Amino acid sequence: PYLAEATPNGFDIALEVALDPDGAGENVVARTNARELYYTAAQQLAHHSLSGCAMRTGDLLGSGTISGETPGAYGSFLELSWNGTKPLAVAGQTRSFLQDGDRVVLRGEARGAYRVSFGECAGTIRPAPDLPQD
Repeated sequence: PYLAEATPNGFDIALEVALDPDGAGENVVARTNARELYYTAAQQLAHHSLSGCAMRTGDLLGSGTISGETPGAYGSFLELSWNGTKPLAVAGQTRSFLQDGDRVVLRGEARGAYRVSFGECAGTIRPAPDLPQD
């Protein structure tokens, strides 16, 4: 009962994941929305604090993967490639998992009376460093 809510998840945050495989060109591989979260932000907070764990200024709660019901809305490469068994065609290449040189771009935009863009968060997968052997 402590998780019951009168209204559905009110956060309409459009999310997008793009992949640029090894500099071949950016392609959107997934689109989903924060409305797809299993728990609302209020439910996450209630569940977190139920055990007596206090929340303080600066504390963060992470939602985890946000996946929709269709393949184009899956929130991770593990889901998108069906655990590597269904590779994705991206910019003339295929990917089951991210590889060195791939650039990943995450974008988000809150929608409502106003639109607020969160900009983008991008990073490139770098090769693991060679570590000296003992």
